[in-house]
Parts: sequence; C-alpha cells; structure tokens
Amino acid sequence: MLTTCIFLIIIAFFSLGKRRPGVVRHSKSPYMKSKCFILTVLVLLIALAQLQAQQVIPLYPGKAPGSENWTWKEQNLGGGYLRDIIDPTLTAFVPSNPNGIAVIIAPGGAFHYLVYDLEGTAVAKKLNEKGITAFVLKYRLVHEDPAHPYYNKMMETKNFKLLDSVSAPVIKLALQDALTAMKYVRQHAAEYKINSNKIGFMGSSAGGTIAMSVAYNALEESRPNFVSVLYCANDIIGSKVPSVRTPIFIACASDDEYGFASNSVKIYSKWLEANQPVELHIYDRGGHGFIMKKQNLPCDAWLERFTDWLSIQYP
Repeated sequence: MLTTCIFLIIIAFFSLGKRRPGVVRHSKSPYMKSKCFILTVLVLLIALAQLQAQQVIPLYPGKAPGSENWTWKEQNLGGGYLRDIIDPTLTAFVPSNPNGIAVIIAPGGAFHYLVYDLEGTAVAKKLNEKGITAFVLKYRLVHEDPAHPYYNKMMETKNFKLLDSVSAPVIKLALQDALTAMKYVRQHAAEYKINSNKIGFMGSSAGGTIAMSVAYNALEESRPNFVSVLYCANDIIGSKVPSVRTPIFIACASDDEYGFASNSVKIYSKWLEANQPVELHIYDRGGHGFIMKKQNLPCDAWLERFTDWLSIQYP
C-alpha cells in the first residue's frame, strides 16, 4: 500500500513538470508550491517506508529469562560494534517484493562483542536485493567488566580454552534467543509474506556456533529449514545431525586465523554421512571475517554462491 502511494506521488510530481508553451512559472506560483509540497510528502513517505522495513522486535515481553539480574547497559562502541547486550531483539529487513524465503542472521564477535553492521545489517540488505526477507538477531553477550578487561588478552594469546569457558554459560542463553527468534518468525510468517517452510538460519563465527546449535537443538516450531555457516567457531551445543531434511551451506577460508577451516570440513563430513544436502566452499584466501569485506578475492562472491545454492533448494 505504501509503495503504491509513493509510486502515485512520483507520477503526480513529474506530471506537474510538463510545461505548456508560452507559460512562465514563478518560484512562488501555486505550481511551484504544489511541487514542493509533493516533494516533501514523497520524502516523508520514503522515510516511513524505510522505518517499516526495519522493524525492531523484542524477543521477550520483559527481562530475558536466565539473565533477569543483569544490570549493566548495552554499549554501542561505534563502527557497527555492540557490547553487553541484555535485551535480545530481531530487526526485520523486508524487501519490496518478498519471494517467500527468510533468513535469520546471527553476527559474530566471540560472544563478547557483536559485529552488528558488517556481519548483520549489511548482509540483510544484500539479501533484500534478492527478494529474501532478513532478520538480524541481537543476542545476549558476555559482560565485559571495565575494571577487569580480559577479552583482548585472551585473543592476543589465543587462549581459546579460557575464552570458551567464559562464554559457555552465555552461549546457552544466546541459543535460547535464537530458538525464540526462529519460533517468532515462523509464527508471524504470513505477516511478512514468508513461506513458513522456507525459513533459514545464518551465522558467522560465533554466530555460526549459534546457527549450528540451533540445527542440533531445535524442536519442530523452531527448526530451521536450511542453515548457513561462515567460518564457524567450535563451541557448538549438540552434535546430532537432524533427521529431518536440513540443507546446509558452509563457507570458510583456509587461512582463517583461528583455524576454523577444519571445523567447516568436519561439519560438511557429518552432513554428508547423514545423507543431508550440503555444500562447502573453502577459499584459499580470505582470512577470518571475510563476510562483507571487499578484498578482490573469490570469497568476495560467497553471497552469490549462497543465493545460487538457495535457488537449487527452492527452485
């Protein structure tokens, strides 16, 4: 409806632009005032359309269960990085012409940060161009106490055992957020013109951990119809491949700084042995976090490979 209104206003705007022979228009004429008014309304409607296309949805009516006592505040660190998330949400990115497919996106950040823009909203906007409805998940994270910062030291020393032990309790909460998000999208599929049997879950790095944990732990109401993981981390909850058909798309780079390429191969092998549809892309170069970076490398085109694969799943 809103799109139709914008289209009609554009037609009216350009119709006013047709000049009649011998007619001189003054800047204060009714014609110019009408044109300015139409232009103003058009700008407001476009802004409204953008707001509607990016609706923020709280996942819980009150405090998220399991973290009711968390008192710190979410921090926006700039550059699309978030920290200390305590109120999980979904942000809906709705294309102008939905094709019925939806993807929930879980950005990475080692469960201490959320690379919200680069690994979340940027991907969602690209998927919208393909007619895919996208939802970016903001899930709960480990609290980084300013008085005792340790994350950077763990990453510098590559003390991943300590990192995993610190993250483990929160990964369970993040999984709960993801399953709740899946349930929400399926229950509200009709509102977003989504086919309830074409809802997938995508994650990168720590978000890949969540995506795989969802695949292993989901019940019917929260089960993804397909999964996509990029440079997936190792701290996954569960290990049993679903008995229900669950296609998976996997991508990683051989030169991943954290050695996640081997984990991607393991996931591929498990899906293959279970006779589940699976596609694996291991790029020679790209490093960790290549998802929306432009490096003039083959991995830059992973999203095209993903949508190609998706078109095979849903011809």
